[in-house]
Amino acid sequence: MHIGLSLNNSKMEKRTVTDHGLSVRESDIDDFEKVIDYFLKSDKEFLTNMGVDISKLPSREEWLHILKADLSCDPENRHFFYVIWLLNNRAIGHSNINKIIFGEEAYMHLHLWEAHKRRKGIGFRLLKETLPLYFNTYRLKNLYCEPSASNPAPNNTLKKLGFEFIKSYDTIPGWINSYQTVNRWCLTDKKFKLIISVDT
Repeated sequence: MHIGLSLNNSKMEKRTVTDHGLSVRESDIDDFEKVIDYFLKSDKEFLTNMGVDISKLPSREEWLHILKADLSCDPENRHFFYVIWLLNNRAIGHSNINKIIFGEEAYMHLHLWEAHKRRKGIGFRLLKETLPLYFNTYRLKNLYCEPSASNPAPNNTLKKLGFEFIKSYDTIPGWINSYQTVNRWCLTDKKFKLIISVDT
């Protein structure tokens, strides 16, 4: 795995990372419609099982406005940061962070858009290649993820990758989520560097 990312005067160099046809890259403004459509056009039962409160989803236009406005900010002031997941250069999913405290922590989310690509180990490989974009760009000390406790796929992926299980508790984990039981996982910068060093 080859990873390249630099931060110079708050400007990032985008770099695609490839592994057996899989790649990840920082999102640009043209990706946001696909990210939004994943939520707005997905089956309601699927979204509910994932912990999404459908009544909280913004309109397409409002959501685009929020993300485009945030994209124009410097990394230190961003509320969201999206990474696009690709297979053979075709977008198949995304990961993002929010609740960002630059130089400290952020909360991560991960989504494969197509059902037939889930539970095949693709998410694990893509997430592993995504981590440097988060840690290096935002100089994180801790990266958290809080998937629904009833959704085994992301919980298994996080455990396999080396995230530490912290606790299960009831909360509203995100701005479009319902009240639910989640599992909190954490990856420290020290553990991240160990994971990356294995591949270099």
